[in-house]
Amino acid sequence: MVKLIVRDKESIQEAVRRFRKLVERSGIKKEMRRREYYEKPSEIRRRARLRAERRSRRVPTLRPGL
Repeated sequence: MVKLIVRDKESIQEAVRRFRKLVERSGIKKEMRRREYYEKPSEIRRRARLRAERRSRRVPTLRPGL
């Protein structure tokens, strides 16, 4: 849960801006988008497998010694 304590002499706009940043960093928006619709377990596994394949393709591009 994100908690925001409004500082002394802080405008509402500044507090809302800080709140948005906290929510973004905590991953709440991403989680809400992910849970917006039901996703079958097979779709979750497929997405994880594809993400792992992309990650494995990207790792060998690193040059050793740098």
